[in-house]
Amino acid sequence: MSEIIHIKSISEAHRLLGIKKPLHPLVSVCRHAPNMNLNVTNVKVCFDFYIISLKSDIKGQINYGRNIYDFEEGTMLYSYPGQVFSISGKPVIDIKGWTLFIHPDFFRKSSLYHNIHQYGFFSYDANEALHISEKEKTQLTEIVHNIESEITYNLDRHSQGLILHNIESILKYSQRFYDRQFFTRTNQNKDYIIRFEQYLNTYFDSDKLSEQGIPNTEQCGEALNMSGRYLSDLLKVETGKTIKEHIYIKLIDTAKTQLLNSNISIKSLAWELGFEYPQNFSKLFKNKTGMSPKQFRNLS
Repeated sequence: MSEIIHIKSISEAHRLLGIKKPLHPLVSVCRHAPNMNLNVTNVKVCFDFYIISLKSDIKGQINYGRNIYDFEEGTMLYSYPGQVFSISGKPVIDIKGWTLFIHPDFFRKSSLYHNIHQYGFFSYDANEALHISEKEKTQLTEIVHNIESEITYNLDRHSQGLILHNIESILKYSQRFYDRQFFTRTNQNKDYIIRFEQYLNTYFDSDKLSEQGIPNTEQCGEALNMSGRYLSDLLKVETGKTIKEHIYIKLIDTAKTQLLNSNISIKSLAWELGFEYPQNFSKLFKNKTGMSPKQFRNLS
């Protein structure tokens, strides 16, 4: 089994890459340079901070999450704390790209600490990379330059707020660019929607609901060979509903059919639909329909 290196601080990351010490302990902009150390083979690296990276003209592969990130196929890389990286082959670093390291302690006291989970692209798989235009690259690079300037010059009481503002700008622009990517791939996305609906139909028509329970977001993503978060965001853009909302609609529709066309008890129906506790089924049903399963059945 290959060694796993746990990188707890940004200073350790700089040492790993063979570059000079960071000017700020919690935020760092690393401009890609030919002398950066990427020749780490048979080693996995786990970072305790967020990583946002722009590639330009780079060759080679990096593995993170469950898939291989091919630099020929993507432009932006986003990673959350705890993600494990490994490098294969002999990557050749570009000199036009940059990497932004952000330790969660930097924004722990801000609203971003509680809201960063809404930026789902940190949980996307490697093959769901963001492709951006030259204009979009320039926009993001200018914001990174602002962060770099704040770190480089004398820090004052305004610095943290300004750096944080620029980090949030990168995240918001990244979300906009991902939304644009979803829309420009609408034909491909519709194919995924059809496959997702087929997966749900097959799952509900089998014994899996009663035996394995209600499918979760990650299960649905894996069935379509993508991350659950990416599939959920794709569905939200195309249909206005997330994976969870689609599953609930399917559950309620199935429950209505059973309630009106059989004498099955509500408790048994809840178990058939994958609920461990029948009261959770009744609560969901009432929340979605405005009435209890018993009241709905008595309408007929």
